[in-house]
Amino acid sequence: MNPALSVIFFTTLSGAGYGLLAWTALAALLRQPSRPLLVSLVLALALVSIGLFSSLAHLGKPQRTWRALSQWRTSWLSREGVAAIVTFAPALLLAMALLPGMIGADVDAATSLGDIGRAIAIVLIVCALATVACTAMIYASLKPVPAWRHWLVLPVYLLFALLCGGLLLLAMLSWHGMAIGNLTVLCAVVGVIVLTLCKLRYWSDIDATALPTTRGDAVGLPTRTVTVFERPHTQANYLTREMAFVVARKHSRQLRSLSLALLAVLPLLGLLLAWLHQGAPLWLSVAAVSLLAGAFVERWLFFAEAKHLVTLYY
Repeated sequence: MNPALSVIFFTTLSGAGYGLLAWTALAALLRQPSRPLLVSLVLALALVSIGLFSSLAHLGKPQRTWRALSQWRTSWLSREGVAAIVTFAPALLLAMALLPGMIGADVDAATSLGDIGRAIAIVLIVCALATVACTAMIYASLKPVPAWRHWLVLPVYLLFALLCGGLLLLAMLSWHGMAIGNLTVLCAVVGVIVLTLCKLRYWSDIDATALPTTRGDAVGLPTRTVTVFERPHTQANYLTREMAFVVARKHSRQLRSLSLALLAVLPLLGLLLAWLHQGAPLWLSVAAVSLLAGAFVERWLFFAEAKHLVTLYY
């Protein structure tokens, strides 16, 4: 598949934003100070908005985007759009509920929230994670792309969102003078390791699994060995531009190594240094930014390495 930068920015930044929204809402329920949580909400909404607007660049007619929202009963893309819009409501309501904590002393979020605010925080967690799940299901539901039908696609999307958002929140809390406990850092380390193992398993599986059909199946001759005499079209069309993208195996290995360095090695090193320095904000920030960069490279590979069955015809 052709890895469009607009979609890569969307899935990476929005995923991190929704993960940050979920963790911020949870931190509010756990009585963290209101001021850094408000900053976290602003950053999360900025990431989500940038990601959503960047996705419009991939649409042929962006002015008709609203029509996609009407197919939520059958389309994961439509469900994602509805969920993305709905999530803004509890996020903004939670920000309003946290505002009293900004006046005078920086009281904890739970004190300023009240029962209604806590209910809003729970709704925000559900909406944010549901949006990420819908994004993952857009690809996991596509039968013509076998690599995306893998059972790890949904868990990896959720892990990236939660880890990117979680590390961003830890960095912001640390910059605001909050002490980050060793147990919290250890949980982040475990999360990074689990994510790395999932990606290694995913890459191993797609490398070892051939396409379920052949070129003969594509042209209606399933029992024949079909070879290409000449191209079916004299010039490129939509399918060849969007579906027929080939990344060299050498480049694929190099990019996988770069992805692992950014999403595993550097974040683990940053978390280790943060643990040794009692949650130093600099090293938590390094871990968060590195993981976000690793997600970008991983997402590029996610599209570039996927083969659409229509390419068998071409």
